[in-house]
Amino acid sequence: MKLTLEELAAFVAVVDTGSITAAAEQLGQTVSGISRALSRLEDKLETTLLRRTTRRLELTEEGGAMLAHARGILAAADTAEEQMALRRQRPAGKLRVNAASPFMLHAVVPLVGEFRRLYPDIELELNTNDQIIDLIEHRTDVAIRIGALRDSTLHARALGTSRLRVLASPAYLKAHGRPRGVADLGGHTLLGFTQPEALNRWPLRTEAGMELPIQPHLAASSGETLRHLALAGQGLVCLADFMTEADRRAGDLVQVLVDHTVEVRQSIHAVYYLNTQLSARIACFLDFLAANLAGEPGRAPAAAKRKP
Repeated sequence: MKLTLEELAAFVAVVDTGSITAAAEQLGQTVSGISRALSRLEDKLETTLLRRTTRRLELTEEGGAMLAHARGILAAADTAEEQMALRRQRPAGKLRVNAASPFMLHAVVPLVGEFRRLYPDIELELNTNDQIIDLIEHRTDVAIRIGALRDSTLHARALGTSRLRVLASPAYLKAHGRPRGVADLGGHTLLGFTQPEALNRWPLRTEAGMELPIQPHLAASSGETLRHLALAGQGLVCLADFMTEADRRAGDLVQVLVDHTVEVRQSIHAVYYLNTQLSARIACFLDFLAANLAGEPGRAPAAAKRKP
């Protein structure tokens, strides 16, 4: 009996995705190919791993035991492949990155072409979520988080900071006037976040302190949605520079209350689990991202410069 990585990968993919069809899409194979691989695995093990019902697939007791072994074998194979690639100074393998959609769109996506040129053997999988996720549950290698960190079980690497500004479109200001002081905000439409509340504290100097808690007239869960609302002339918004730089440069959004604004910067961190060794592909991605966020686009990180 000789199990193959293809059979084990098919089994794990079916369990993770919940169906043979979804597993085929994930692995880039045909449905019949996945089904045959699963059947061969069960024949070799002389046991049923999955019960097939009309609605779903369920793990048998033996399937549950085999799943842990299969994940371990596949992980070991990935590690071996990566270590061999590292010897050639060519990090390889899949890298799953998760970030809030605004950061992904405005900070990561523009850099993908250059990163892939430097590291053609790394397969990027980019996922977005505007809420904090569980890395294991979402099968994520690295998550980019904006603002204060709360989970002490994670390794964190600082990548940079991004300044907050209060902005509006020229069309909105033409229609409603430009606020001259913080007190003028009472006569304006304020765009804010549904959660967390910390994002609705604007960096404006008041008699009470160095920030202004606002009650949004129009709220959204995503900063990208708020950006588009502001561009459409729907109100004033407070957003980080990383997502509005192009808009401000083009004049589509302009800063207001400049003299009343306190310089506040949101921290940008990459997080990953403490109990995992930082692999070559994660290290080179974080080096590359940190260099570019620091205003050094195109600089190859140290991992790319070392010679075997």
